[in-house]
Amino acid sequence: MHIVKQLALFVANRPGMLARVCDALSDAKINIYAFSTSDTVDHNVIRMVVSDSKKALRIFEAHGSLVVETDVLMIDGTNKPGSLAKIAHKLADAKINIEYAYCATSPGAQKGLLILRASDPKKALKVLNS
Repeated sequence: MHIVKQLALFVANRPGMLARVCDALSDAKINIYAFSTSDTVDHNVIRMVVSDSKKALRIFEAHGSLVVETDVLMIDGTNKPGSLAKIAHKLADAKINIEYAYCATSPGAQKGLLILRASDPKKALKVLNS
């Protein structure tokens, strides 16, 4: 578990935009570790953790895209019932808000990857490591 940079990329909400984003990262040999999208009427927010956030940030900015960099926790967790509840309770007990989170794992996997935006990432890391 550690703190990583997440990029939030604001793009038009229309067909092909995610493909273009993925192509730009692929062409630059940047791997996507995690991503989520959320849509509004006129734009889409693509949040992602990638292998080289500085290089990806430069690529997106060079294309004139609005991109925001944020500290998030990247947590390798166990894939069993109660794992997320344990994390949520520890943070709640420490008065740390979970602003958002996204994760995925295949049903048969032993581990999953959780990306978590906390109100105080450094304090959250300390709490979860204790």
